[in-house]
Amino acid sequence: MSVRSFVQTIFGVAFIICWFTNIAFAVTAEQKAQLDRELSAVVGDGYSQVPGLGVIVLQGGKEVYSNFFGNAVIDGQNPANNKPMTRNTLFRIASVSKSFTMFTIMQLVEQGKIDLDTDVSDYLGFKLRNPNYPDTPITVRMVASHLSSLRNGSYYALPPHKNIREFFVPDGTDYNGGEHFAPLGQEPGKYFCYCDLNYNLLGTVIERVTGERFDLYQKNHILRQLDIKGDYVVSNLGREEFANLGTVYRKKNADGVLDEHGSWYANADARGKQPPKNSLHILNKTQTAFEFYHIDDYAIGTNASIFSPTGGLRISLEDLTHALIMLMNNGTYRGQQVLFPESVTAMTGRVWQYDPQTENGDNYGGSITSYGLGLYQFDGNGTSRLCKDAAMDFVGHTGVAYGLLSMMCFRPGTKDGFVYVMNGLPIDENTDERSFGKFSGNYIWEEKVADPICRIVFNGNLGTVHQ
Repeated sequence: MSVRSFVQTIFGVAFIICWFTNIAFAVTAEQKAQLDRELSAVVGDGYSQVPGLGVIVLQGGKEVYSNFFGNAVIDGQNPANNKPMTRNTLFRIASVSKSFTMFTIMQLVEQGKIDLDTDVSDYLGFKLRNPNYPDTPITVRMVASHLSSLRNGSYYALPPHKNIREFFVPDGTDYNGGEHFAPLGQEPGKYFCYCDLNYNLLGTVIERVTGERFDLYQKNHILRQLDIKGDYVVSNLGREEFANLGTVYRKKNADGVLDEHGSWYANADARGKQPPKNSLHILNKTQTAFEFYHIDDYAIGTNASIFSPTGGLRISLEDLTHALIMLMNNGTYRGQQVLFPESVTAMTGRVWQYDPQTENGDNYGGSITSYGLGLYQFDGNGTSRLCKDAAMDFVGHTGVAYGLLSMMCFRPGTKDGFVYVMNGLPIDENTDERSFGKFSGNYIWEEKVADPICRIVFNGNLGTVHQ
């Protein structure tokens, strides 16, 4: 065969492969209709339904399905003012925010400004030790993987005039008898306990290392690199983004009475006039009300908990897919290297794995059985699985806060993944047994969204779940 014929043959084969690949990555009209039916049934007023749901699915790195059901904003007095869910609606994305905080930590690691295995005290400017393990350093890696032995306590955010060290030093105003530390038997580096305070601490580390306010550093770096127009401070959203801000609901009234057959009540980001620039609302110590603060005089590097690096990013589903694409492309987004491939590997790997023999952590009813750095694994054969009858592995992060449920995840080694947001829960997800999943440790609402996506869209050579 001549060189020319060989080249023509190679190009012909490549064309055929690409052609078949495109067909494989297409969602048929029948599949779309079926997925529409199953997902639309999640929206409503029943105990296993939500007021609004948005979903975007990627396969082979391309969007193959999206739909948006129900309402992002509900006006009970005048339904004509309701706003529908859209791909550009911004929501407080809850714990998926942790992944974005970790993106920045990893960038600073790449720049040599942070070492994951260095004592986090070196970056904080005060000595952080669990009093039950005074000789055990708490490293940045431990904080990022929830192995730090820190605990949320009765609250885990402080107002802007306070220093976050008040949680951790015996004479601190918010030490509260050491409630933010684990007891004996849960040593740093050895015992997993999911703790939001960890990421509020990492946000403070970012400020200390960069000399910039957390929310502004995020916007000027990771969010800008990913072409995301989100923010951690509602008052600083652009006009268009604020107009697209969605509300999170519960069926719990102002007196704290929950009635699953009643109305939806705004629980976070209630619609109204945009607050003055550089102002925010922080949940008080009793977790019953939000208090208003101006942050013009905030001292950088003292208390990034005010920005909620653990859960406070407002972002749209459209923009959330940008981060998902970056992860699926080993740190590259639109030709720009946002993270090194090694950083993505570190984030998606397993720092902690649940061991039922030693019970080396809390697996939250089987919903978290391993954790990396700002991301964790959903093993297709485990209790955290997203698909009922097919052994499909995913890695990503979920979020739950104020009634919102969110997810960003993909299948390792592929460019298949999805994002979703649900903006309200009618029953208590922690105490009402009806909220528990039917086939996994996840919530019933999570199962009702993730399983149809896996089953209908990612329906290739899946393997069988070993019960």
